[in-house]
Amino acid sequence: MNQKLYLFFVFISLKTFSQVQNSKTQDSIKKEELNEIVITASRRSEKLMHSPISIEQLKSAEAKIMGSPSIYEALENVKGVQIITPSLGFKVINTRGFANSTNVRFAQLVDGIDNQAPHLGAPIANALGANDLDIDKIEIIPGTAAALYGMNAINGLANIQTKNPFEYQGIAIQQLTGVNHIGNVDRFSPKVYSQFNLRIAKAFNEKLALKINASTTGGTDWVADDRTDLAPNANASTGLFGADNPAYDEVNGYGNESANRKTLNLNGKNYVVARTGYRETDISDYEIKNYKADFGLYFRPKKDHELSVTYKTALINTIYQRSNRFRLDNYTLNQFSADYHTPIFQVKAYATTENTGDSYNMRSLAENMDRAYKSDDKWFADYSTAYKNAVAGGASVADAHRIARTQSDAGRFLPGTEAYEEKKKELIDINNWDIGAALMVKSTLVHGEGLINWDKAFVSFFEKIDAKLLSGVDYRNYIIVPDGNYFINPVHADENLTYQKTGAFTQVTKDFFSDKLRLGATIRMDKADYFDAKFTPQFTAVYSPKQSLNFRASYQNGYRFPSIFEGFSNVNSGGVKRVGGLRIMSDGIFENSYTKASIDKFQAQVNTDVNTNGLTQAQAIEKNKNTIQKNPYTYLEPEFVKSFEVGFRGITLNRNLFIDVDYYYNSYKNFIAQVEASIPNTADPNLIPTALYSKNTQNRYRLWTNSKSKIYNYGGSLGLKYRFDNTFSALTNLTYTKLDRTDDKDGLEDGFNTPEFNVNGTLIVQNIWKSLGASVTARYQNNFDYVSFLVSGTVPAYWSMDAQLNYAFKKGISAKLGGTNILNKPYTSILGGPSIGGLYYLSLVWESSKI
Repeated sequence: MNQKLYLFFVFISLKTFSQVQNSKTQDSIKKEELNEIVITASRRSEKLMHSPISIEQLKSAEAKIMGSPSIYEALENVKGVQIITPSLGFKVINTRGFANSTNVRFAQLVDGIDNQAPHLGAPIANALGANDLDIDKIEIIPGTAAALYGMNAINGLANIQTKNPFEYQGIAIQQLTGVNHIGNVDRFSPKVYSQFNLRIAKAFNEKLALKINASTTGGTDWVADDRTDLAPNANASTGLFGADNPAYDEVNGYGNESANRKTLNLNGKNYVVARTGYRETDISDYEIKNYKADFGLYFRPKKDHELSVTYKTALINTIYQRSNRFRLDNYTLNQFSADYHTPIFQVKAYATTENTGDSYNMRSLAENMDRAYKSDDKWFADYSTAYKNAVAGGASVADAHRIARTQSDAGRFLPGTEAYEEKKKELIDINNWDIGAALMVKSTLVHGEGLINWDKAFVSFFEKIDAKLLSGVDYRNYIIVPDGNYFINPVHADENLTYQKTGAFTQVTKDFFSDKLRLGATIRMDKADYFDAKFTPQFTAVYSPKQSLNFRASYQNGYRFPSIFEGFSNVNSGGVKRVGGLRIMSDGIFENSYTKASIDKFQAQVNTDVNTNGLTQAQAIEKNKNTIQKNPYTYLEPEFVKSFEVGFRGITLNRNLFIDVDYYYNSYKNFIAQVEASIPNTADPNLIPTALYSKNTQNRYRLWTNSKSKIYNYGGSLGLKYRFDNTFSALTNLTYTKLDRTDDKDGLEDGFNTPEFNVNGTLIVQNIWKSLGASVTARYQNNFDYVSFLVSGTVPAYWSMDAQLNYAFKKGISAKLGGTNILNKPYTSILGGPSIGGLYYLSLVWESSKI
């Protein structure tokens, strides 16, 4: 199947070489590509062909004729972009490796305004973004953008640009109705998906305009029900595997993780036993109800001057995935912004507030639902007694474990019962994950920035030297309300927690050799609380021997400062304390702890010696004590990347084929990651091994720190766009992403979590009959290793197809009938995430140019 897919994409590309087109089509292609303008790559308007770094764009008109139900989801067809899907209502954009469900290395902007959830340091998909009717285009930098933006964008940046109400007036209404879970008889079959979008824009005169947008999304989420055992060898020394394994820990089962397991000595053998826990399908609400709206006033006091004041709000009810899976309920984001720009300068300020509402941690809910009817100590004691009685009664070892579990679980809260629902409601209101499950965070992000185009302010001077000069400054402050569990203020308990950063940059570009060569240099400085100032350079070159041929090269550095959660978290989670990596949060823990990896290995060796070699537990501990290792990690430092890139853009084959190709090589150090470690409840060196063998005599931590590994990756992408004639056109993209090597490998670095090959191809047909159009997209990615604290393993390869028909009626009405994964072959894009099936929809849009 893989070979067939590659042949399909190659056929689309090779087919272009046999076409001969008329001059009208050639001229339109030339005009379209050569005059395309982007602003994100250099923070000033420039032609796409002359951009000094790789930049991709997806225009609204292009996305509408693809099979994706929304423009945001159509980004999956863009060269170099990887999208992972933790839920139907939550999709994550990434480029160039090291993807995860909370992608703090990739920034997402709307009209240059960061739309992240402050305490996460990353956006919740497009929750606070624009709806389809208001998006003009999306520009993506697939690579570090730190020198110009300083927003921790070391892997990339997306900028969603909306329609200005002065240029795009009228009323637009969209209703998209679809269905998913076709054939999913085990859980849902089928379910309605609905999205409603509204846009109103009115220019009262040449000076004043307003814009209103609103959107609602409802449906039933994809289901995460992976039952793979994450601890298959926990009882290997006793021969218990699969369904007989008393430490069974399925991927989407919670409350049976390592923190919920205990080693029991039963009739002279050591068995690792886990509490039963609950499946996600038993404890989660899969209903999606998302709402968002924005209101903006726009004022033009004089030509080329514009002031905009905007308010945005979002209410989110969906599933979110991090190191655990969360249910977001009544989660709200609000944003206030003001922007004033002229050709010479721009000033911008905004504030984003976040309230997690009634959200909860599924894992904490599951484990505390178990503890609510019986404590861990009582449950394991009952298990031991029941096991021994079963063996005494003649039961086999495997049957005795099953009997022990059944008897110990007597009285357990059962999903669907009234008692279960009452206890669930109680637990998700308790803000302590040792005894409850609530996610209660209130936070604010305040940001201000200014830009000045010196070459616009001093035109004659810069025209003489044929150069351009741009400078900028920005300030950011995160403000967190301590909740006593998730966040605390370690210095002033009764005050809000703050985390500030300031930055500034200057960029100069100059043309040489009759404007055929453009060189650029940027220097940026960032200073964040708790860290020294960091400097980020960028050097670029663009060589254009002809208007239609452009070669580019760049070198740049980038820093990522720890997010609020990485620096300041203080979470009680099932007996494990998750602690931020700044010294004010974790002082003394690094120096006095031992790594969980070595403790796990030590415990397994002790169990093996007891079970197979006839040693007593004390003898086995003494024999294996040197396996335990002190924690070698320390307090957080910023991540750092060096990136080198070359690329080419050109138009050839009678100006009908657009080519964009790039290659990059990156090196990273100081990856921000997590290490698990424990401090024994004794200072006596002779008693430390015994203390670390039992979970009851140690304090367990999960600490944010830096990997000691130096990591290198490289890759490239090829994008082809070809228009056969005014009816047929084709797009094909191939992305190659490779982890080169890891020096000083310590196993703590973030997972690369990226397929080596990702390829897609789209065939578009327009005006088949009157205004009838259609498209089909095929997409393939190979299998890849995935590493996270929730689950690690291999994401299987998959391929899928999207298709659609569109028709424009009279009176501003258009229709689109389409589907994603139209063959309904379920796949997963991320381990621990849901199985994604087919979604089939009909979208109707009515647009009026006047109000």
